[in-house]
Amino acid sequence: MKSNLKSIAILTTGIALFFIFISCGSQKNAMQDWENLIDIELSLWDKFVGAAHHTVVIEGYEKGNGMDEGTALGLNNDPLSVFSMIEIDGEPVLRISGEIYGAVTTKKEYGNYHLSLMFKWGDKKFEPRLDKPMDSGILYHCIGDQGAFWNCWMKSQEFQIQEEDCGDYYTIAGTGADIRAVKKENPDSDWDIYIYNPQADYKRFKTGEDGRCRKIADYGKLEGWNQIDLICLGDMAYHIVNGKIALIVEKSVQYNEDDVSSPLTKGKLQIQSEGAEVFYKGVKIRSVNELPNEFASQL
Repeated sequence: MKSNLKSIAILTTGIALFFIFISCGSQKNAMQDWENLIDIELSLWDKFVGAAHHTVVIEGYEKGNGMDEGTALGLNNDPLSVFSMIEIDGEPVLRISGEIYGAVTTKKEYGNYHLSLMFKWGDKKFEPRLDKPMDSGILYHCIGDQGAFWNCWMKSQEFQIQEEDCGDYYTIAGTGADIRAVKKENPDSDWDIYIYNPQADYKRFKTGEDGRCRKIADYGKLEGWNQIDLICLGDMAYHIVNGKIALIVEKSVQYNEDDVSSPLTKGKLQIQSEGAEVFYKGVKIRSVNELPNEFASQL
């Protein structure tokens, strides 16, 4: 009898280990190896610099309000080093001065991916955001022309990077999405009306109408490095700040000139310059076909 019980125990343990092995293998297949996106030459990205604010010292370009007025410096023309690569503790770090609006743009398009990076704020701020919170952003599913919005950014969805607002969603230049959201009782402005709530009904957000949804809670830090994860699966996107799901985008779309929508599920990535000094490091990406367990457990 003892021999039979021992055999059964060994068999049971073997079966359990087999299923653990299968489960781990399935997860590994779903999560491919990471690809580093930044090196000291920033070789996988292009730079696009918008139009300078009239306070910026630079000759030969029409200046304006720092947003939608003036002449953009354009593609890979960055005489003031708005975007530069430095080393911190031997690691390549992208420094964005914020002095002129613009973005670095990946040369490749991506779909069904997990983007991971870290950022921290610098000390400098510039017009037209000198008296406003420090601001940047991750633009994803970027398509079409450079500078489509404010001579700065492509048509895209935005993962907001901003003091106390990390994880917010914005539509850029003709995009939209469905998000479970509730209306604030006393909004501060027309851009501060809805808050993500996973228990709420869906609300359609669209450029030119309701173009912003606030994250469910403030998970960002004002000091030190913040961990940012953006996971895009089909027409869904998960905005994750310091390990916490802050907002979920669903039914991501773009609109054409006739206001007809079509799915928006892939594109380039942009990291914004928007009036504040900010540093990015550890920027990497991998293909995925499911939400990693560490985040799926939060749903």
